[in-house]
Amino acid sequence: MSRKSSTMSAGSQGGLPPASISMPEILKDAALWALVALGLSFPMLAFRTERNLALETALEPRALLVAITVAAAFFGRLLWRLYAHPSRPKRVLFPPLDLADHHKALAPRAGIVLLVLFPIIALLLTGQGGAIKWIDNFGVQILIYVMLAWGLNIVVGLAGLLDLGYVAFYAVGAYTYAIIAAYVIPATVPVLGPWAFWICLPLAGLLAAFWGMLLGFPVLRLRGDYLAIVTLAFGEIIRIVLINWVALTNGNAGIQTPRITFFGLPFTSRSGETTLADIIPLPGTPAVHRSIFLYYVILALALLVAVVTQRMRRLPIGRAWEALREDEIACRSLGINTVNTKLTAFAMGALFGGLAGAFFGARQGFVNPRSFEFMESATILAIVVLGGMGSLFGVAVAAIVIIGGIELLRELDWLKSIFGPSFDPAQYRMLIFGFAMVLMMAWRPRGLIASREPSISLGETKSISGAHVQEGHG
Repeated sequence: MSRKSSTMSAGSQGGLPPASISMPEILKDAALWALVALGLSFPMLAFRTERNLALETALEPRALLVAITVAAAFFGRLLWRLYAHPSRPKRVLFPPLDLADHHKALAPRAGIVLLVLFPIIALLLTGQGGAIKWIDNFGVQILIYVMLAWGLNIVVGLAGLLDLGYVAFYAVGAYTYAIIAAYVIPATVPVLGPWAFWICLPLAGLLAAFWGMLLGFPVLRLRGDYLAIVTLAFGEIIRIVLINWVALTNGNAGIQTPRITFFGLPFTSRSGETTLADIIPLPGTPAVHRSIFLYYVILALALLVAVVTQRMRRLPIGRAWEALREDEIACRSLGINTVNTKLTAFAMGALFGGLAGAFFGARQGFVNPRSFEFMESATILAIVVLGGMGSLFGVAVAAIVIIGGIELLRELDWLKSIFGPSFDPAQYRMLIFGFAMVLMMAWRPRGLIASREPSISLGETKSISGAHVQEGHG
């Protein structure tokens, strides 16, 4: 026994693999991975189609990109076999990120202060031109996905119901705002036109919640993969209806929506109306004013979702959601009405998705079905899973990393000097996104925030590991 342990310890020192692993075998395996990467990259990465002066399709070789991909596959597999072999003692490469045990009160307050000051900081550092990009493309865009992920977190993270069609409620909210603001109000009460967003916002949320309940009824007896398939089909049905019901939704052409106003005062006017700048002489351009106002509106909506979610977790319905996630059979044996519990989870998640959709329609000034494809649902679900299901803070951090990282790829123009002027880093965002998900699942399979706090406790509240929390069976 001592000889075996001494042999293993000797073979595990100095960064070398255990004695049972032969280096030629590892190199052969890494070379095989590199060969597979070469075969996969040959048609997609090795050539780029371009139009020449004769309007003919020409193939532009990209040998450097292929070489980097193959080298990354070879050395990545080599390092994995050397340092992640099952017989090796595992090393902690990163400290645990369970922030629930550290600075519980300070972290949320500091985060809220930073969020409130973000537009001012962006203006001071980048000026008016750069501030619009940072406030709108980063701040507003990230907060929209934070709000959507927090809404889906109720369904997936708290109730344990796998929903792959969440984007349908997002679409219902956006089209509710578009139809009422662009068609109904101008035809009936045009004087309320400047207030269209504020009138449609609660209506969009309520209508999305109604559709959430409609989705909940047919899937009450479904669990796991079957529930995921039905919700996926529901999301696709909504998108196809939006495409084909041309008389109401204008099909793929979409609907032009009125812009959001400052409580009835437009930021710009082409017809000589009184604008916000006429009443309050603020510094900066109307575009900056509008971006800042949009940022604070979506920040208020996101904080509202966070507060409501936290309050509902401590109510009986919130504890019923978590009981449903842990064990549905035990939940029924305790007398909990699982029908109402599931319907409430779907309705609340859909409500928040509808509010985000109405804001999206007002921000964009245009909605069409292409904005509500399945990839949106997949991205929102990935944010919830990577952040840690049930954790508001973890989901927010994951949204910043994923959505902010995708937006940052558009800023890497300096890579064109390495890979050529036709190289677009944004085209590889899904490849990087998938690679990051694989790393996260290997590093922290329970998400960034792996600890959970009980909804209710006697005395001191102690966080528990996410390994003791069920992920639900749908």
